[in-house]
Amino acid sequence: MKRIYIAAYHQSKFGKLMAMSVPEIIQNAVNGACSEIGVEPAVLDVGSIGATCNISLNEQGLLAGLMAMLPGLAGKPIESVENACASGGQAVLSVIQKLLLGWGDVGIAVGYEKMRDAEGKMDGKLIGKALGYFSHPDEREGKVFIFPHLFAEIMECYLKVHRVREEDLAQIAVAEYANARQNPYAQMRNVQITVDQAMKIEGINRYIVEGLPLKTYDCSQITDGYASLILATEEGLQRLGVNKADCVEIAGYAQATDPLKKAGRDVLRPEGAYRAMNKAYDMAGVKPGDVNVAEVHDCFTVMGAIGTEVLGKAAVGQGARYWCEGKAGVDGECAINTSGGLIAKGHPIGATGIAMLGWCAWQLRGKAPTGLQVKNPRLAATFNIGGPICASVCTVLRPAT
Repeated sequence: MKRIYIAAYHQSKFGKLMAMSVPEIIQNAVNGACSEIGVEPAVLDVGSIGATCNISLNEQGLLAGLMAMLPGLAGKPIESVENACASGGQAVLSVIQKLLLGWGDVGIAVGYEKMRDAEGKMDGKLIGKALGYFSHPDEREGKVFIFPHLFAEIMECYLKVHRVREEDLAQIAVAEYANARQNPYAQMRNVQITVDQAMKIEGINRYIVEGLPLKTYDCSQITDGYASLILATEEGLQRLGVNKADCVEIAGYAQATDPLKKAGRDVLRPEGAYRAMNKAYDMAGVKPGDVNVAEVHDCFTVMGAIGTEVLGKAAVGQGARYWCEGKAGVDGECAINTSGGLIAKGHPIGATGIAMLGWCAWQLRGKAPTGLQVKNPRLAATFNIGGPICASVCTVLRPAT
């Protein structure tokens, strides 16, 4: 099987894209990645683009056709993918598969989300409704904000089953806000919180669902943003004029999907997530203990804990403790979500999975911002989910040799 490398990564600042249109977003994402290595879009053989709310919020479909409008991309194999919040990760796998099929040697994966209007304002009720479409119809009734409600239930279950305190999960948010302060691309880079603030019900921090423990600071952000990766085979790197030593290899990757309905399955130990992560490890020929950099899908603090367990860094029920003991810190046993994670870096849904790989690539190449760079990074892992821990895309990255 051909080896696949990350030749370039590019992203916008996460937060607000203001009046930038969807065609402009896609154009900027492609051109931005190409400019990182000094090539034109025409060098790309294949492409894939992921987004989630492009129809419901942006009234725009056929995103692949917008990508094909860039000079040199018309008539090439480009597709749009959607896998809820795992759309970005799915776009990466789509490009990898095209390269493995021999459809080309260079491809681009793009992800974006435009959730706010031209003034940077958001319609919370509309966004909540649009995101609710990615749940099972039977689990929507009686829920105003469907996904926060579903994850509030998961959080309550996690706390009770594993005897974890709300304060323990709050420490995940505090750590991620602290990381975001040093990430110039992070949405919440100007905000700092303490555990007391994350726990105290006042101001913007409130319980999202009455009777359930999820609070505002337990939640990821409503975010505009885009990200893009240029992937290539060894032959593709030669065409691009990129030295393999300046790249990161996607050494392992896998995808798995659990049933959409949350009820009736063990969401605290999602089967598909564990299967995808373990398959990615097996493909790369490594074990969880070999990894010391990771980005996980912390759409809510409870997923920061569960994600740590899926990585194999903590036993089931011990993910929050891993964070509380400082093991997930920049200088910890495995630096997790040094970007700030979805909670503080931001969560432009379609871009999230791509940004995870991009950030890990920066870490492995020693290009992360000062204060966030892991010393002696060896291997990185990513865990990107869609829906109520339904779709999972996992990867393992290592420096190219």
